[in-house]
Amino acid sequence: MKLETIYLYENRKDVSLTAYLLDDSPEMLAGKARPGILVCPGGGYFNCSDREAEPIALKFASLGYHAFVLRYATYTGSADFPDLSKPMAVKEECLYPHALREIGKSFLLLRERAEAWKLDDARIAVCGFSAGGHNAALYATRWHEDILSGYFQADRELFRPAAAILGYPLTDYVYKREAESRLPKMNQDFFRKSDAAFLGSETPDDALLEEVSPARHVSELTPPVFLWATAADELVPVQHSLLMARALADQKVPFEMHIFEEGMHGLSLASQACAAARSQINADAAQWPDLAARWLAKRFALPLEEKTAYEKMLEQGIFPGMTPAGA
Repeated sequence: MKLETIYLYENRKDVSLTAYLLDDSPEMLAGKARPGILVCPGGGYFNCSDREAEPIALKFASLGYHAFVLRYATYTGSADFPDLSKPMAVKEECLYPHALREIGKSFLLLRERAEAWKLDDARIAVCGFSAGGHNAALYATRWHEDILSGYFQADRELFRPAAAILGYPLTDYVYKREAESRLPKMNQDFFRKSDAAFLGSETPDDALLEEVSPARHVSELTPPVFLWATAADELVPVQHSLLMARALADQKVPFEMHIFEEGMHGLSLASQACAAARSQINADAAQWPDLAARWLAKRFALPLEEKTAYEKMLEQGIFPGMTPAGA
């Protein structure tokens, strides 16, 4: 595997795209391009979680895909978490739509380097968790809009994702405001500060909430979606996944959804591969990568021959170093 990190801005280290590129080999694809998965970690738009970054990339790499981790613009610009007991100063460089456009810029980079990286640029999925799931969902529903193609002055097709994989995503900011009063006070405070980090205000107006709600922007141009969440999530209620699923169904967008009964928010792989405590391990939820792998295989199957070269030689009665009969 080759690792390469690209910084999306000059003189900034907080926004980066790290490529996890599988080595080519004549024993495997022999130069054929592999599909790719672009991963957006969560972190409430305060930071980008390490638990939802490299472990996810390595999991997708183990399935045969090139993987890419985007650390998009967040409030701290690092793995640190801000002191939420203090007022949040507005930081223009991390406000919407920067994170959305950074996915777009990443897609442009992936397509620019596709040949060198042996990346199948027609089959790139966007994947995200929690706030990263929101960012990925917003991208999946708005990739074709002028907010990307107009800003970058590029053909909108260059931004098209082939699929989206969303883990416990926040999908509807309007619903979030309506449901906030039913959440524990600590969670209410978390979301107000997250709004300040992402939208510049603890009380953004209704028009802005509508604009950043991916469940309200699903259309026939939205790619197929894989959704998973837990019914026990107390931070981002499962209703967000249900609202997204309903919107996808209304627009007849192909999707698959798995809701696990138990499990806290932020499970990532739900295994010890990325757990800081046993509470982040859940055997049921840990099934989601295998379920996603089967779903992806319907669309992202590797370009494999039906049989190996050795099997073909056996069928023909030809063995290395032998001359075919009758030659």
